[in-house]
Amino acid sequence: MYDDLFSRLAKSKFRSKFKLTQKDIDYINKKGLEIIKSHAVDFIEKRIAPDYIPNDGKQTPMRGHPVFIAQHAVAACCRGCIEKWHHFPKNTKLSLKQQEYLVNIIMEWIKRQMQARSSL
Repeated sequence: MYDDLFSRLAKSKFRSKFKLTQKDIDYINKKGLEIIKSHAVDFIEKRIAPDYIPNDGKQTPMRGHPVFIAQHAVAACCRGCIEKWHHFPKNTKLSLKQQEYLVNIIMEWIKRQMQARSSL
C-alpha cells in the first residue's frame, strides 16, 4: 500500500539511516503493537497536528521511543518534513484523516523493521 513512499524514503540517505535497535524491538514486543500505535496517535495529535508548533523542527527526539525513530524514518517528524514528503501544508491543523495516515505509515514502517530484524 505504501510501497511508493517507502521506495522514495529508501533513496534518502538521511531517512534510510534510521533503524530500530534490539532494545526498540524488545520494547515493542513487551508493550504490543496496539500500545505503540496509541503512543503514535498521541505523539502525532499533540506534537505534530496543531496549526502552530513553537518548536517545529525540534519537537521529535532522535531517540528514546520507537515511534520517534519511525517518525524520522517516514518524514513525519515535523511539519516541514511532512509538507515536503507528504504535501500537508504547514500552519494548518492536520485533519483526523491526515493524522491517521501519518500514524499508519509510522506503524507500517515499524512492522517492516520488525520483520527485517526477525529475518536476520
